[in-house]
Amino acid sequence: MKEFNWPIRVYYEDTDAGGIVYYANYLKFCERARTEWLRSLGIEQDIWLAQGIGFVVRHAALDLRSPARFNDELTVNCSVERIRRASIDFRQQVLGPNGDLLCEAQVVAACVELQAMKPVAIPAPIAEVIKRGS
Repeated sequence: MKEFNWPIRVYYEDTDAGGIVYYANYLKFCERARTEWLRSLGIEQDIWLAQGIGFVVRHAALDLRSPARFNDELTVNCSVERIRRASIDFRQQVLGPNGDLLCEAQVVAACVELQAMKPVAIPAPIAEVIKRGS
C-alpha cells in the first residue's frame, strides 16, 4: 500500500537525560504522522469527533533500532497494512537524517463511538477515502 511521509525535527524536549529521543516520543511522532496522513486525505478528525466518532490506539508495538538525537531531521512514514470493519492496522517507520531505520512501529487504531467507548464500523466516507488513498 502507498506510503505517506511526514518530516519531524527532534526538539530538546523530545530527548532524555542522555541526549537521545526518549522512547515514548516515537509514539508521539507516529501519532502526528497518522494525523497528517488523514488530513492529507481530507479527513479532519475534529469533524468526526463532533459527531461522536473517534480513533483510539488499541495496540502499539515499537522496535527501537538506533537513537535519534537533538535537532535531527526525521521522516516518519505511515502505511496501511489492513483495514477492517472497525480498525486499521498501520506499519510505521521513523527514519534518520540519512534514511537509516531508527524505529519501526505496528499500530492498530480502532474506530469507537466516543460516548460509550465501544467499537463501531468505520464510517463509509472514511473507509472509502482510506481505501482509495492507501
